Order: sequence, then structure tokens, then C-alpha cells
Amino acid sequence: MSGNEPFDWSSTPAAVWRRHRAGLRAVRRLDSVQWNSLTGIDRQQKALARNTERFLAGEPSNNVLLWGARGTGKSSLIKAMVNRYHEKGLRVIEVDKDDLVNLPEIVDDICDLPFRFIVFCDDMSFDVGESGYKALKSVLEGSLELPPENVRVYATSNRRHLMPEFMSDNLNSKAKDGEIHPAEAIEEQVSLADRFGLQLSFYAFSQEVYLQAVDALFPNVSDKENLHREAIRFATSKGVRNGRTAQQFYRQFSGDESFG
Repeated sequence: MSGNEPFDWSSTPAAVWRRHRAGLRAVRRLDSVQWNSLTGIDRQQKALARNTERFLAGEPSNNVLLWGARGTGKSSLIKAMVNRYHEKGLRVIEVDKDDLVNLPEIVDDICDLPFRFIVFCDDMSFDVGESGYKALKSVLEGSLELPPENVRVYATSNRRHLMPEFMSDNLNSKAKDGEIHPAEAIEEQVSLADRFGLQLSFYAFSQEVYLQAVDALFPNVSDKENLHREAIRFATSKGVRNGRTAQQFYRQFSGDESFG
């Protein structure tokens, strides 16, 4: 789907939208992260798997927002989902937040195809004055035309409500006859996130979960005490414990003979 060129979805599990060519490009090197290799996010995996399997089966399913702390596995979970389900007819289109204005046209081109599509937007959030979320709203819930049954939106974000929240927004809220009436800015912030029927939260790892992630990456290391000591020191130097930190520790120390 590049210009007027046909796009072969039968052999393409994932694609990315390129604004300058106004079309899709097949993902050439799909991240190989596997579903069973992820640790510390069992609850989120189970919920995402159920929703995705219902979607693939043509049963009622939701758009999904994965939100929370950075580096906790949100994007990795989506990548693992592609590897797990693409042979069952799942296809994924990654669209940058700044290109969401093109979303209705993208959906028009795929709504009649015999595949199930996830439109994936990574690290999605909107600043004051941005209008891309309006195109997103129309795909999430439709307007005059219902949204297509073979398309769902999965997004990751560090913001629960996808839009900035200011103290002044709360100050503009009003109370009348004992009822609280949120300011229009708050209503706008919450209304977008509300369109994602399934919202999965991600938090920084506890030390126990972080070390479990490290152990999964170093299955053959016998000196766990030394491994854990160095892993904790590494996380402390970065100021955060999460799956990304565990991966970075692995890249730096894999093959180190000092671990035994």
C-alpha cells in the first residue's frame, strides 16, 4: 500500500506508515521477542491475550491502552503479540502519533480485507492544541459510519489520560446542588482515554521482579548472588528498576566470566 502499489498482507505480518510516501512499508526485521520470555507482567499478558483472541475469533473485543512507567514492557508486549498471533491472521500497522490524521484513510484501505488488524501507536500522548486525537476518536468509536469490525487500536503511553493535566483544570471545576461538574478540559482529557475499553497499567518493578527478569536473561549463570549484586548496582546507577534496565544489564554483561 505504497501510493497505488498493491500491498501483500498474506506474507506480511506487520507494516509501518510512512508519511512522506503516503503509504505502508513492510517491517523487514520483526523484533523476535517471544511471549514466554516476558517476565513481571503476567496480569497484563493474560488480559491482552484474551482480548486479542476474542478479536481474532470475531467476538466482541476492545481497543487497548497500555499505560504506565517507562521501560516496563508495554511495547515489548505488543511485539510479542505480533509473533504469537500473526499466523492466526493478525496483522499490525504501526502509526506514529503525528500521523494519526491519516488514520481514517489507512482504515478505509484495510476494512474489507480478510485479516484482523491492530493499529499500533507507541508512546502516544497529545499536547494542548493538537488535533490528531480527533481522527483517532472517529476510528475508536466511529462517527456517522461505524468503526470496522476487523480493526482495533492498541496504544502505549506514559500518560493515563493521554493528554496533559494541569492544576488549573481542576480549579475550573464547579459544584452545583452537591454534584461535582468537571471542567471542560478535564472532560476532554478523560473522554479520549475512555474510548479504550481495556486499559492495562504498568508500574516500576519491585527488586524481586527485577531480579527475576535478570535471572531469565542469564539462565546459565551459577553464581546468582554475584549476578544479583551487580544487577542491583546497575539499576541503582540508572535510578530505575524495570524490564528495559534488565535488558541493558544483559547487553553489557552477557558472557562475563565473573558470574561463573
